[in-house]
Amino acid sequence: MSRRADRLFQIAELLRGRRLTTAQQLAEWLNVSPRTVYRDVRDLQLSGVPIEGEAGIGYRLSRTASLPPLTFTPDELAALAAGARMIETWGGAGLAAGARSALAKVASAMPADKRATLERLAVFAPSYHIDRQFSQNVDALHRAVDTRRVVSFSYRDKKGARTERRIWPLSLVYWGGQWTVGAWCELREDFRNFDISRMVDVTPHEAFPDMTGRRLADYLRHVEAPSSA
Repeated sequence: MSRRADRLFQIAELLRGRRLTTAQQLAEWLNVSPRTVYRDVRDLQLSGVPIEGEAGIGYRLSRTASLPPLTFTPDELAALAAGARMIETWGGAGLAAGARSALAKVASAMPADKRATLERLAVFAPSYHIDRQFSQNVDALHRAVDTRRVVSFSYRDKKGARTERRIWPLSLVYWGGQWTVGAWCELREDFRNFDISRMVDVTPHEAFPDMTGRRLADYLRHVEAPSSA
């Protein structure tokens, strides 16, 4: 397969199952210019691939689209396996089970040589040092983000001081050995990030409202804004 043909296939795959993806995002992922992406997307559309959207706004693959079965390169398989193993260790029980199940489904659909690539991958993430309560907290916060539930907990800061918090959890972020939850904090009346390893007695409560100024998009803008300090 030529480099361009491979790139066209990658574009279609990247758009599969996503809501909207900009040409700039695709260009960064594929290491090409946005102009190249515009041209490739146009050619895919002309060839009959049902890509919706337009330049300057974003693209997505129509839900009615039918693409060939997924195929993976050795590097892609290694990345999937390594990622799944890390999630098994550092995620909660729910995420760990999902990672194992997804990887098993991928393996079952692969030819024998590709399954062997997964089985012999010598990348591991030992779990013996992970505290069970930490994993349970990750699970609880993951569910709270999904179901939009207020969460209360005791929080110990870096100096050891404790405060009681109630938050509206909006996202979980993995930093490599550390999970944080991005949230609206009722005590501070502002967005805050909390280290999950410093949270005790994590308890879900009632659902929080979809309020302008306190949504995930607002939190992301807050995080990306230049510091005034």
